[in-house]
Amino acid sequence: MIELQNICFEYGSEEQNIAGRGALHNINLHIPEGQIVLLCGESGCGKTTITRLLNGLIPHFYEGNLTGTICIDGKEINDQPLYETALLSGTVFQNPRSQFFNVDTTSELAFGLENRGMEETQILKKVDKTVQELKLEKLMNRSIFDLSGGEKQKIACGCVSVCSPNIIILDEPSANLDLKSMEQLHVMIEKWKVEHKTVVIAEHRLAYIWNLIERMVFLKEGKIEFDFSKEEMQKLTPRDLHQMGLRSNQDVKMVHYNRNENIDRIVFKNFVFGYEKNHNILNLKTMEIDKNSITAIVGNNGIGKSTFLRCICGLEKKCKGIMEIDGKVYKRKERLNEIFLVMQDVNHQLFTESVLDEVLISMKKENEEKALDILKSLDLLPYRERHPVSLSGGEKQRVAVATAIASERSVLLFDEPTSGLDYRHMLQVARLFEKLRNHGKTILVVTHDLEFIEALHANTICLEELQA
Repeated sequence: MIELQNICFEYGSEEQNIAGRGALHNINLHIPEGQIVLLCGESGCGKTTITRLLNGLIPHFYEGNLTGTICIDGKEINDQPLYETALLSGTVFQNPRSQFFNVDTTSELAFGLENRGMEETQILKKVDKTVQELKLEKLMNRSIFDLSGGEKQKIACGCVSVCSPNIIILDEPSANLDLKSMEQLHVMIEKWKVEHKTVVIAEHRLAYIWNLIERMVFLKEGKIEFDFSKEEMQKLTPRDLHQMGLRSNQDVKMVHYNRNENIDRIVFKNFVFGYEKNHNILNLKTMEIDKNSITAIVGNNGIGKSTFLRCICGLEKKCKGIMEIDGKVYKRKERLNEIFLVMQDVNHQLFTESVLDEVLISMKKENEEKALDILKSLDLLPYRERHPVSLSGGEKQRVAVATAIASERSVLLFDEPTSGLDYRHMLQVARLFEKLRNHGKTILVVTHDLEFIEALHANTICLEELQA
């Protein structure tokens, strides 16, 4: 049982207090044992802050002003050591990379059990069981650094499941997962439900878990605005959800649009690359996309989609592929000046001490007025003096999109640009992409987000079907 009583919290960072982001105001929440609860609301509403209260990271890791009491199974955890709280719950973070302690996947799965002093034979037995349940066989004995974003997310889920805590906390667990992996996550949550685990999920994407959720807590500006029961949830229409800034609760089907045969093409040839010797993760002989258009690249986790984008923009020196535009051949070094990439983990490309500076350094010639206009178009103007690292995952994502727009490159690559974005901001990014296309930009998007593809009316290419 979880009990939050009269919880108020403000982060200790002066920057976060100015914007009021993630702060909580008079939160009262009772979650009985075995209930599956959805925390939802727009980016920055306080979802992640509540998960940090439940797993003890607030106040032990994230400092701030906390009042009220947090009880788990009748025991107040505000002041108890973090390692004791860790025995009660397991968490999958929004950015799973931040929770790994080992360099290989098998050791990572065993790590939590080793810390509890479990015997080796028991550890091996539990790890093997979890690997089979989550279908992680192909990810075993792999370097953490070689995994795709979705594969990291699956390993993080495995690390929680193997320890079998009574409370499981998931923060945007589907952010980087393909449809098949989301189905596997659904099965896992269903299993936890049968085992009477308490599951708290902070999530924007609703369709894959809608039939499992027993309660929906909607947050707005740090307050609980609605607390829907299962019966009340079933009465909500897609329009109701969209007005609340939430994604659809219904599956979206992949729609293939007819390509314009009269339009110019960009051709990619001989993109072959592998991180390991004699094992190519990417083996693409030829691919064509429409120039001045939006193309979505889809496919299962780990097939080389992110690697393909890195090769296209010239980051992988060993890849000898070429790009042709209007008959002109662009080799690796030439592509570096022609293309801009927004990575899946945007933390890798946030360098400055303010959001405004981040946009300015992406420009060929700094123009503060234009930079402010770009920030305004993405609802980032209030955060212009904030340090990018202090932003939520969805806000960082929008900053990275802003830098791509500011670069004025002719070809823009985006790797999961809607990861962590609520419905309103997903549509906002879609409208911006359409505006860029109308101004002659070519946009290539790697995404699992079918709602986003539908909003873009994008051409769709399945990378697996093109691999030799």
